[in-house]
Parts: sequence; structure tokens; C-alpha cells
Amino acid sequence: MPLKRTTPTGYGRARRLRKLPSVAELTLWKHLRAHRLAGVAFRRQHAIGPYIVDFCSPRHKLLIEVDGGQHMDRKDYDDARTVFLESMGYRVIRFWDNEVVGNITGVLEAILRKLNPASESE
Repeated sequence: MPLKRTTPTGYGRARRLRKLPSVAELTLWKHLRAHRLAGVAFRRQHAIGPYIVDFCSPRHKLLIEVDGGQHMDRKDYDDARTVFLESMGYRVIRFWDNEVVGNITGVLEAILRKLNPASESE
């Protein structure tokens, strides 16, 4: 039997989070949904192990997290979460919510660079 990505509880939490997106998450989702960014498929509020990530491109093993002010007090938790997700083979990119709302073009360019790692070394 194949290994499950998460538990039924994780799937339920992800479903509830999809119904309550932040302004920054909505702003970014508008540009990621329906293969709008370079034809890449993204999922939102995607459950992986015990965690729910904001956006995931499973094919590219890229996770995007949009952090609000509450993350300033959760650095240890976020670091442990990133270590776990990277151990699962994912690359994690983080943006502050005000960065997404105030500079969506720069955020999208950073995501494109992560999707095409060859362009990062140039």
C-alpha cells in the first residue's frame, strides 16, 4: 500500500484553510491558479505530513509560504517545518504577506527563478 501524504485530519484542516485565505494568499493565488505562471500547476493549502503549506507545485517539488506577522514569534517552528519539508525533497521559498501585496511582480519573478534553477546561477 502506498505511503499516504498526510492523515484524514490533515486533509480536513487543509480544506478549512482553503475557505479562509488571507489577502496576500488570495493575491498570489490569482497569479498561480490554473497554470497561469509559466504553465506550472500549483495547489493551495496542500497537506504534507503534519503540515499544511500555502502553495505547492508537486511536479517541481516547490513550496511557497506566505508569512504574516505571527511568524515573527514562530521562527523555531518555521525552521523545524522547513527542515522536515526539505527532508521530503521539497524546496521552500518564503515571502512576507506585505511583500506579496506590495510587490507581486518581484514575488512572481523570484518564484520563476526557483522554478528554473539554471537561471539562478547566471
